[in-house]
Amino acid sequence: MLFILSIVAVIVITISYLISLIIKPAKFPPGPFWYPIVGTVPILKKLSRSLGGQHLALLKLSQIYNTNVLGLKLGKENVIAVFSYEAVKEVLTGEEYEGRPDNFFLKLRCMGTRRGVTITDGELWKIQRHFVSTHLRNLGFGKKPMEHMIRNEVDDLLLILKENENKEIRIGGILAVSVLNVLWALLGGSRLNRNDVRLKRLLEFLDERSKAFDMAGGTLNQFPWVRFIAPEESGFNLIKRLNAKLKELLLETIEQHYSTWQQGSDDDLIYAFISQIKNANGKETTFTEDQLIMICLDIFIAGSQTTSNTLDFAFLMMILYPDVQDKVRMCLENAFERTEPINYSERKKVPYVEAVLCEIQRYCHVTPICGPRRVLKDTVLENYSIPKNTTVLISLYSVHHDKKYWKDPEVFRPERFLDSNGNLMYHDRFIPFGLGKRRCLGDALAKSCIFTFFAEIIRNYKITEYPGANKPTGIPIPGITLTPEKYRAKFTENNKNKCF
Repeated sequence: MLFILSIVAVIVITISYLISLIIKPAKFPPGPFWYPIVGTVPILKKLSRSLGGQHLALLKLSQIYNTNVLGLKLGKENVIAVFSYEAVKEVLTGEEYEGRPDNFFLKLRCMGTRRGVTITDGELWKIQRHFVSTHLRNLGFGKKPMEHMIRNEVDDLLLILKENENKEIRIGGILAVSVLNVLWALLGGSRLNRNDVRLKRLLEFLDERSKAFDMAGGTLNQFPWVRFIAPEESGFNLIKRLNAKLKELLLETIEQHYSTWQQGSDDDLIYAFISQIKNANGKETTFTEDQLIMICLDIFIAGSQTTSNTLDFAFLMMILYPDVQDKVRMCLENAFERTEPINYSERKKVPYVEAVLCEIQRYCHVTPICGPRRVLKDTVLENYSIPKNTTVLISLYSVHHDKKYWKDPEVFRPERFLDSNGNLMYHDRFIPFGLGKRRCLGDALAKSCIFTFFAEIIRNYKITEYPGANKPTGIPIPGITLTPEKYRAKFTENNKNKCF
């Protein structure tokens, strides 16, 4: 009898537990049914595969449930996804949404704990964010020193295109090295030779890491116990190995800085950070070597692939829209002398070029879903109750493809960013770098790189699809970020405007 009662008790407890997993919090936003343990994961994955990306799956679900705030359950996490400019703006600027999820996957991203700037929150985030933003400004963010760093890479890039004129080029890989080198100069004080083994290794590690996190992101985050059953198949072991390699690579540069550091050495961000470590004199501080490693990694991850992918999309659009490319080139030729370098500080001379780049970022959004955020206290969003510690996904895609505002968002039309006088027109609803305190710290660098690289290459080269290659579709490849399809291009020198 006791045995039977024990079995019944276990069954009742199990059933009660499973039922608790599918019960939504009171007044939680509408969304699909929550299955025990897996939540809404199967539904989201199936839709993502059929529609071509998670950002499209989330948008579809928001339409099905007729809501701008979608309620989900991913593994054990309560999750909401927000759509529309009003809801997105409220989340991006609200203090109650400034947290970052404290889950296994994000700790794995930070080599086992929460460090750096991107994934931290609270006092640590405030202190380190202030340090990074202050020293980026001191090092020339948005000023002439930054333009000089970018200029070095532009000159190098133009020489590479000259050597490969009329040959088949996959510009994405070349751009990635150039952008990464700008970031290296910002952190380490000087650019590296394009063939430097450190630059090649860093690019390889970041590329592998991006693929590994794309592969493992959903599974390991929602079901971290999978790493014990399938450490290789889940991507867990691969991420651990890549983290170790990246740490070793970054430590080489940090240790070099330690050996040459002197009082007042603030020539680059690593020197400036080491000065903070030294000034602590052994007292408790957030300025530690592990924190420095993660800040370096944050800057490389946040800045390199998003910027190079945006440029890669830009040149793909010029192939698909040759009339726009011709107009950009004519605009640049009329605004700048043949031997005059083009710098970001002079962008107002060419509003049409700026409009084209804005439209590329709107139309080919590299980060359609930004976040994730963590709700720091119980709150209300569009009359729905959002419990503390809920994870928030933010659909920038829904803002940039809103038919009510943009009218024809599916059309590539740069003129939407120009007023009746041909001047650049700013849209409040154009927010590729976010809003609020968590707005991208490196937006000035990204904008400068994108404008300068794009303008100089278009001025000097005509870009077409390589003869015999399949015409690109323009459909992006889904992942943690969107990347352009692999396209084959030919760069033909514009002798009329030769300037190097």
